Amino acid sequence: MTGEIRRLFHYPIKGLNAQPLDHVALAKGEGFPLDRAFGFARPNSGFDPDNPRPLPKTRFVVLARDAGLATLRTRYDQALGTLTLKSAGKDASFDVEALDGRAAAAAFLVEHLGLEPDMLPTLYSAAPHKFTDVSVVSPEMMNAVSLINLDSVAHFGEAIGADVAAARFRANILFSGVPPMAELEWVGREITIGAARFKIVRRTKRCPATQVNLETGMRDLDVPKLLRDQFGHSDMGVYAEVLQGGRIAPGDVLRLV
Repeated sequence: MTGEIRRLFHYPIKGLNAQPLDHVALAKGEGFPLDRAFGFARPNSGFDPDNPRPLPKTRFVVLARDAGLATLRTRYDQALGTLTLKSAGKDASFDVEALDGRAAAAAFLVEHLGLEPDMLPTLYSAAPHKFTDVSVVSPEMMNAVSLINLDSVAHFGEAIGADVAAARFRANILFSGVPPMAELEWVGREITIGAARFKIVRRTKRCPATQVNLETGMRDLDVPKLLRDQFGHSDMGVYAEVLQGGRIAPGDVLRLV
């Protein structure tokens, strides 16, 4: 069984915009470079950058709780160490390598979301720690990559009579050419993409973040419930561990071993 890679994304700041990639170089046991490398932790989150440990997503500012993040346009520039935030005609860039820059970015976020001043979050990074949702499962899962079958998303949309954007599922690798939902049966099997090799380790159970329309910031589809109603589960997409590194790009063939 084969498919084709369509698009690649990483999410430098947990809960914020995807950034497209024209290729990515993967290493064994590691996820996408810069994926969820930063996280806005809520007050009293318990996160310690000197001793980073995985925490539940509820300890961070995320779409599942703060739908307004969807309308915040963001970009992280690694070369400059800057995070640019745009909200309702207002935009600013922050030096997130400096503590005062991180604090200013957090204040911008609070204003955008309409949070109370005492809810000011703290922007953390602690490489090689990643703020992935499944980091709480294991160190290996912290570095897993997420895949979405565009044909599965289209099939789901047809089943519920709605246009469902694949972006709701915030995956690293988007592919097509595989029968809808077939990838859910790949757990325990291996795939190749170019020279890279992966083991599918887990189905992706969907949370309230997928309810959010990423253009409007409104919760307009109860995706987890609709998945359960149609298919008897709330899974869409899979997680994979990188067994062998390599360069991958859109247009590459995905092959089930």
